[in-house]
Amino acid sequence: MRAPAALTVPGDVLVGASAAGWPFGVRATAGLAGASVLLYWSGMALNDYADREVDAVERPGRPIPSGRVSPRAALVTAAALTAAGLGVAAAAGGRRALGTALPLAAVVWAYDLALKDTPLGAPAMAAARGLDVLLAAGAQGRRAAAPAAATIAAHTGIVMALSRREAEGSSHALPEATLAATAVLAAGVAAAPGARGRHRAASAALLSVYGRTFGGAQFAAIRKPDPRRLQRAVGAGILGVLPLQAALAGRAGATRVALPLLAALPLARRLSRKVSPT
Repeated sequence: MRAPAALTVPGDVLVGASAAGWPFGVRATAGLAGASVLLYWSGMALNDYADREVDAVERPGRPIPSGRVSPRAALVTAAALTAAGLGVAAAAGGRRALGTALPLAAVVWAYDLALKDTPLGAPAMAAARGLDVLLAAGAQGRRAAAPAAATIAAHTGIVMALSRREAEGSSHALPEATLAATAVLAAGVAAAPGARGRHRAASAALLSVYGRTFGGAQFAAIRKPDPRRLQRAVGAGILGVLPLQAALAGRAGATRVALPLLAALPLARRLSRKVSPT
């Protein structure tokens, strides 16, 4: 269920809560972050169930085609994790949180079972991460958290564009386009109004980490856009959301959120050497 990638999920909720002024409080927000991880893990299990035939050809070492996990076990796991995620969201945030968690779970299942290989696949995945940001924002805080949600959704769309070609490679044009989009995204975060001077400076420093993490891998893929380098760029994009989340939290003045998110990056990198985040 991609342990390194799961480390990137709680930051969505924390960024949304920071932007919205912590409407659920710190303890309930922590519960919502846990619910977010459970829903993410459900999507990972469901993804392997849905991709089992493709993985048998392209990635035979994955759990289902290798025989380590049965398709039924993967599907049951996905359903159980979804139910657990919704239950934790309801316990932590009541109906207000469940009102976002239910659409989030629906998008996850729709993406894996129906939309992934269609033109709606990338927008669906982006929407899921955007809803994840809004999970702890509450109805009154959604407007304040919307820019952060849009930023995380846009980053997800960029990663998805790269992932479409990670198995077979691409032309130079794809990583060139995604690198340009990454630069525009980072510039938009840096130029967004509303942050105080020291918060803006902290955010800019964190954005530089984001640029080195994700942008550097894309630059390497431009030089040689083969499957290995594209897969590295996708992995860097998955983990690179951590400094992006930290930058968004820093802009909101939540340094106590930003620093742990940044500190999670080396841990995620270390784990990714053992378990691929893709």
